[in-house]
Amino acid sequence: MSYIGRFAPSPSGPLHFGSLIAALGSYFQAKANHGQWLVRMEDLDPPREMAGAAQLILETLEAYHLYWDGSVVYQSQRHHLYQEQIDRWLASGQAYYCQCTRKQIKETGGFYQGTCRHKQIENANNSAVRLTMTHPVEHFQDIRHGEIQIPEALAQEDFIIKRRDGLFAYNLAVVIDDIEQGVTEVVRGADLVEPTGRQISLYQMLGQPAVSYLHLPLATDETGNKLSKQNHAPAIDNQNPVPTLLQAMTFLGFQIPSDIASSSIDDILLWGCKNWHCLQLPDELAVTPIFSNGSR
Repeated sequence: MSYIGRFAPSPSGPLHFGSLIAALGSYFQAKANHGQWLVRMEDLDPPREMAGAAQLILETLEAYHLYWDGSVVYQSQRHHLYQEQIDRWLASGQAYYCQCTRKQIKETGGFYQGTCRHKQIENANNSAVRLTMTHPVEHFQDIRHGEIQIPEALAQEDFIIKRRDGLFAYNLAVVIDDIEQGVTEVVRGADLVEPTGRQISLYQMLGQPAVSYLHLPLATDETGNKLSKQNHAPAIDNQNPVPTLLQAMTFLGFQIPSDIASSSIDDILLWGCKNWHCLQLPDELAVTPIFSNGSR
């Protein structure tokens, strides 16, 4: 099977350093395996999106010469696929409507207890859709970090596949899209370790072979907070990309020779593709700090 990887940002803001780590890690892993590198825009949550961010993200990838294969896929154009699968599960009884609030779930221990599973709620108004968990996944193999455990209560939970506000859940959309696009391996930040078990369970319930997973270390600011759009991480520089590119590659474990560091951006990326190996990543799956002066 030929390798197909992807980078799937959310257009809630411009790319920051943490986003670049995910982009580069997935890019190098795909190219080192002589595979395709796809870009998918995960624009599932309009209230959190920033106008123009999707185009800005693509322009930033181009500024860093991270050119993708094929056309960009937008999840906002694929709602019908998600709804068709939900309808099939509702019809078969695999999924059901749930009217429990977050407060109610918190009061029962923080994990959903299947309260609405047998209520046969027929009114979709003010209801989420949950999937009955028949294939709980309590551990999985990460390419770099080996076996990763998932808490039993989380693995057993009937999780939401469509929110009560009508928006489709990330876990469902990402699995349907990865299957449809033929993705063979997912390379992403360690902040997404927790939903991996649910996504593998979805592959099993859909009768599809699960993909491989490689989780990258997270970058933090000086106070230990994860670099993210929610934490107002600054956008990376599109006008002078080489210094940030080198910093990101160093973060990913590269030891870059001085002659390569002074080369063109294309030569730097080519060297990175030839010398990438996931074993160079830090041992820690936990957050790896960076500092404003570029040291680690």
